[in-house]
Amino acid sequence: MSDETVNETEETDETEEAAAVEEAAQEAAAPEVEEVPGQADAVAEAAPLEEAEPTEAADEAPAAEAPAAEASAEEAPAEEAPAEEAPAEEAPVEEAPADEAPPEAVAPAAPVRKKKQKRLPRPLRRQRTKAKREKPAERKPITRLPKPEHTRGRRQERQGMVVSASADKTIVVRVDVAKVHPIYKKVVKRSSRFHAHDEENQAKVGDLVRIVETRPISRLKRWRLQEIVEAAK
Repeated sequence: MSDETVNETEETDETEEAAAVEEAAQEAAAPEVEEVPGQADAVAEAAPLEEAEPTEAADEAPAAEAPAAEASAEEAPAEEAPAEEAPAEEAPVEEAPADEAPPEAVAPAAPVRKKKQKRLPRPLRRQRTKAKREKPAERKPITRLPKPEHTRGRRQERQGMVVSASADKTIVVRVDVAKVHPIYKKVVKRSSRFHAHDEENQAKVGDLVRIVETRPISRLKRWRLQEIVEAAK
């Protein structure tokens, strides 16, 4: 094949591609129109006339497009070069107002988990030296302080009549108390009974005795016989 045939085939291919691109652009740009029965015949008659025109213009298009494509290809890198060399403008940083806290400060801090230390056996633990105390040459003698004398408080005393002496080492003493009534101002006699400890069973029924308070001796006894004031007749 000669060079002329090759050029013709290339031109025909380019014309077909250009026609396809133009048709696609026209279809995308043309608004949708409702079909009218009368217009369909007019469009069908005009179609063969329009198809004939692109074939004539197709021969002229490749010749004009080829130098235009080469010129645009040469201009494109020349225009892109300064754009690449121009320093990128730094975007302005918006400063947060003083009243508003930064987002990092508002967010709560994540809790940090401490790693558990493994328990080491006693021989592998760190040994801490203890300060040694100096032992005195002579031992100090033990000194006992004398017991302070305990001054006993005044113990309560009661004087009454022995009512019962049937139990062993125990007597029941009735103590009569005469008091003036706070409201009626009348002398009122009241009596109370006390269980007293009699170690030697000296007291008998009807004796006038004096008893003194003491430590608890049994469930009821909190008193002991001090002396017999007057024996019974």
